[in-house]
Amino acid sequence: MSCKHCGADTSAGQDFCCPGCEAAHAAAGTLTENTGFSRLATESEGGTYTLTLGVEGIHCAACIRLIENALLSETDVTHARVNMSTERVSMTWQGDRTRGDALAEKVSKLGYRLHLLDRGREVADEASKALLRAIAVAGFAAGNMMLISVGLWTTDANTMGMATRDLFHWLSALIALPTVLYAGRPFFRSAYKVLREGHTNMDVPISIAVILACGMSVFEAIRHGQHVYFDSAVMLLFFLLIGRYLDARAKGKARESAANLLSKLSGMAVVYENGRATQVPITELRQGMIVLVATGETIPADGVVQKGRSDVDLSLITGETVPEVIEEGSEVFAGTLNLSAPLQIQVSKASDKSLLSEIVRLMETAEQGGARYVRLADKAAQLYTPVVHAMGALTFIGWWLVMQAPWQVSLLHAVTVLIITCPCALGLAVPVVQVLASGKLMRTGILLKSGDALEKLAEVDTVVFDKTGTLTLGKPKLNPGDYSRADLRIAASLAVHSRHPLSKALASAYDGDLLDLRITEVPGKGLFTEFEGWVFKLGSRAWCGDGSAPVDDTSLELWFAADGSPRARFTFSDQLRDDALDVVAALRSAGFDVRLLSGDRQIVAAHMAEKAGITTLKAEASPLEKCEYLKMLSQSGAKVLMVGDGMNDAPALASAHVSMSPSSAMDITQNTADIVFQGDRLGPILAALDVAGRSGKLVRQNFALAVLYNLIAIPVAVMGFVTPLVAAAAMSGSSLIVILNAFRLNLGKGRP
Repeated sequence: MSCKHCGADTSAGQDFCCPGCEAAHAAAGTLTENTGFSRLATESEGGTYTLTLGVEGIHCAACIRLIENALLSETDVTHARVNMSTERVSMTWQGDRTRGDALAEKVSKLGYRLHLLDRGREVADEASKALLRAIAVAGFAAGNMMLISVGLWTTDANTMGMATRDLFHWLSALIALPTVLYAGRPFFRSAYKVLREGHTNMDVPISIAVILACGMSVFEAIRHGQHVYFDSAVMLLFFLLIGRYLDARAKGKARESAANLLSKLSGMAVVYENGRATQVPITELRQGMIVLVATGETIPADGVVQKGRSDVDLSLITGETVPEVIEEGSEVFAGTLNLSAPLQIQVSKASDKSLLSEIVRLMETAEQGGARYVRLADKAAQLYTPVVHAMGALTFIGWWLVMQAPWQVSLLHAVTVLIITCPCALGLAVPVVQVLASGKLMRTGILLKSGDALEKLAEVDTVVFDKTGTLTLGKPKLNPGDYSRADLRIAASLAVHSRHPLSKALASAYDGDLLDLRITEVPGKGLFTEFEGWVFKLGSRAWCGDGSAPVDDTSLELWFAADGSPRARFTFSDQLRDDALDVVAALRSAGFDVRLLSGDRQIVAAHMAEKAGITTLKAEASPLEKCEYLKMLSQSGAKVLMVGDGMNDAPALASAHVSMSPSSAMDITQNTADIVFQGDRLGPILAALDVAGRSGKLVRQNFALAVLYNLIAIPVAVMGFVTPLVAAAAMSGSSLIVILNAFRLNLGKGRP
């Protein structure tokens, strides 16, 4: 017997091969075509819910506008975005979670089928197979009809005879009409569903054009006329189907990055509980579960290693190809690969809250963002429907009444206009590039957190670095010094409550028990607490009450004071990132103005700036002063990229034109930067700037190609210089050219 869910072999009398398939099958059974989606919505702060689903039938920017307008017309919907490349719709609403079912139903009524994200590849495969079958039927019919049409094209009615010509016409009709009914279903179904709801999309003019061509041909065949275009109608469908299939394949390539990530969140995990090992769907893993991961398996969830020591491939998270040694107490992340030995892991986050899930959400956010070019394409899409139908009608009227052409010829020209005028290229100009760019960056450990990050990054002319944790590794070590263990204990008990790298270093340097203190943090200065009648402070020299001149050395420092009197000076050493000097040199050679902005002492900042090759710096700057400095640069006309720690430099990052942050994996969800990059190197800054520049050029090229196509194609079609066959080929070709141009982004590092 076969498993009802996955099709694998099962034991005699068993419907399912494992408990996981049984659970998944039961869950799937509760999801009808338009209901049950709401339970997949994620809740956000403020009582809002967000639901992202796969959507079928998106072919042009008009489709996007139709769905988004329908959702945004609901008063409780705060956000709606359709991504054409990834074929996903994301909606956010306020109120009840179950509201998602009604919103999904609204989209379905427009003629677009919705499905779960994990069925995306399955649905895409089904759609591709259906298109291939339609192409095969249309191609077979077109080939046979060409044999008949050769005789009609090479002779006239007088030579052939009226009876023979009529016979050829009806033989063509016998082949063409069933073919059109079958091969035209992808267009007819979509057009019917959307018209039923009082709307329109790109498939409406295509369907009208095909039906008009066939209807006119039948009419002419009945009255023994000569304007019979059965062969043109079938060839038209053949070209349109080929274009749609190639378009679907190209968009499928663009979706691979997200699909590959999502595939790592599906499947089964081995959970060890009550002395037994059982298989559980990865989506059902919860905090506290113990998971067994064999050698060569993908780690299914974020967690902490309980037993075992192994090498783990963290390239998905860090972008580094060298495996990292993992042992008891080490953190591991979903989607990474266990290479050399079995591990026992305690789950720390459910699968939908894992780092991998967050990465996928960041990719979707970047791909669905409202950048300037996206908004421009959306506005153009609004004009498509009224413009294309008006031009088709005016073309018919102009040729029939003004040019005195036969109505059959006039109708053929109108059909050509309906076919050739298409916003597909315009709709694909931006999203395909965005998807490819975000996927390319993700593979190198760079995550986009805002939809317009790439667009802004392409405009940058000034790069400002923070020092600690950015230009340097941010992992300073406490130096030996003249301080007591008692002072170190209190200071470490304060420091453990701060995310500042020096505080982290101080806390990790103390190996004893920490005190349970009530801590207050003063931004830009430090921390203080009251303990046993004393007020203890940990922070900057000035705040801790030391009035002496700063020590003339390059050590990083934290001061510890009791009741306003300095008790200890803790010094630390930090190192530049390995490639900091090379990255700064590359930025300067590329024409960027590179600066250092730090809160540390002048002598320390100047020392690090000199080592990194930076000549312009500002030191001893508070968070407010950092913001003022960036605003000053902005007012002078500079487009500033601020590279800083996502936690401590949040105001400064927000003040910059665009911001990047090196971040540990745990900080991704909290980081305020527009772009987050993993690893211990600054090379991702160069990679992001390169991809951003190339993406901007490709988007502008795509817009130019789309506009140029329509500026040339529409007048030519209106003037009658193009046949419907050529129009179909041109319409499909324009979309493919835009997509192929976008794929140049993956061709090495050369700029287009």
